[in-house]
Amino acid sequence: MHNLAISLKIKGYDVSGSDDEIFEPSKSRLALYGILPETIGWNTEKITNDIDAVVLGMHARKDNPELLKAKELGLKIYSYPEFIYEQSKDKKRVVIGGSHGKTTITSMILHVLNVLKIPCDYLVGAQLEGFDVMVKLSDDAPCIIIEGDEYLTSPIDPRPKFHVYKPDIGVISGVAWDHINVFPTFENYVEQFAIFAELIPQNGTLIYCQDDENCCKIAEHLRINNIYGYTSPDYVIENHTYKILFKEEKIPLQIFGVHNLLNMNAARLTCHAIGVSDEDFYRAIQSFKGASKRLELVYENETCAVYKDFAHSPSKLKATIDAVKEKYADRKLVACIELHTFSSLTAEFLTQYAHTMDNADYAFVYFNPHTLAHKKLPPLDNETIYTSFKNKNIQIYQDSKALVDKLVSLKWTNQNLLMMSSGNFDGIDYEETIKKISILQHSHFFV
Repeated sequence: MHNLAISLKIKGYDVSGSDDEIFEPSKSRLALYGILPETIGWNTEKITNDIDAVVLGMHARKDNPELLKAKELGLKIYSYPEFIYEQSKDKKRVVIGGSHGKTTITSMILHVLNVLKIPCDYLVGAQLEGFDVMVKLSDDAPCIIIEGDEYLTSPIDPRPKFHVYKPDIGVISGVAWDHINVFPTFENYVEQFAIFAELIPQNGTLIYCQDDENCCKIAEHLRINNIYGYTSPDYVIENHTYKILFKEEKIPLQIFGVHNLLNMNAARLTCHAIGVSDEDFYRAIQSFKGASKRLELVYENETCAVYKDFAHSPSKLKATIDAVKEKYADRKLVACIELHTFSSLTAEFLTQYAHTMDNADYAFVYFNPHTLAHKKLPPLDNETIYTSFKNKNIQIYQDSKALVDKLVSLKWTNQNLLMMSSGNFDGIDYEETIKKISILQHSHFFV
């Protein structure tokens, strides 16, 4: 929401807003652009007849006093996705959907277009190098690249966000059950992606992952002119670097992992659909370092690398672990996952994590009982987690300090550390942790 506010301010709109909590970096960035609210909280006096439109974020509930006042005055109220659509309805809309890889694919496309100086508007869920904001809405860009989340549109609109964008070009990177609190069955969840594909017009384009059987079923039943499947490209690994084999060349990449090669092929086909040649794509993608918090390198020396990743769902967890193990086949891997989302803290859904950490040499699972209480979920016990992961070697922690103490006790020669969470392990300081485990010598941090 704060990125949209900044984007509209840059575009010349008069922008104001409210929230009952504003954290960094949002707070400083809003202040920089002169649109930080003077007070925190909801204030109905801010809602007046001279407002042209109200954009409703997910943090505001149905009984929000400012929302009720806006309704009372008959003001135009948009959900976030509705407003994005309204601002881009005359452009070609490229919507990236899927249970995993959305942010990375969108980021790759934007990076390539930026390198090639091809103008576009965009909405992406991570801060990207070379981009000031995560949302751009202009009057002249011919297309918009949208990361299409399947979660609810707003507290008063239960439609998945990516349905609202009405794609001209749609991407489905894969379908793996998530958001159990909204989609109680896997069948119901898959249906949302089928609906998304059916929203693509007859002369539009669907790009989908051929390695995912659910994607294949959706594509098989779709009747539009342009349907393209993708799989992972041919590659080699040399000196811990992934290289794509293309026309008898080895093209080095800064990203790694089969899941990211799949993401790259989705981005390549999408760029091709808007006029970018494969040669230009591969030339530009070589400088892509990755999206923020997606396999982000925190520290590296000659025998150890530390990564953090946003991975939290079962498919993301397995793909991320497999990627680090493949890149560093000569090293052991310590993998830590924080159970932080509603789904991951639900006993029924936890069974989806079976064998996801088998490729790690040390597998640590962390959760905070207070998070369960905050989300109004029943308590979890360690035995349920053991049974769900089906990995006799996992170790479970409910205290982040105890987890750090365990990491400190390990030997870190020829061994990597991977920290995965949509949260922050209740405030673990990565730099301080690395110092504690004595792998900070005379090397450089990347945070």
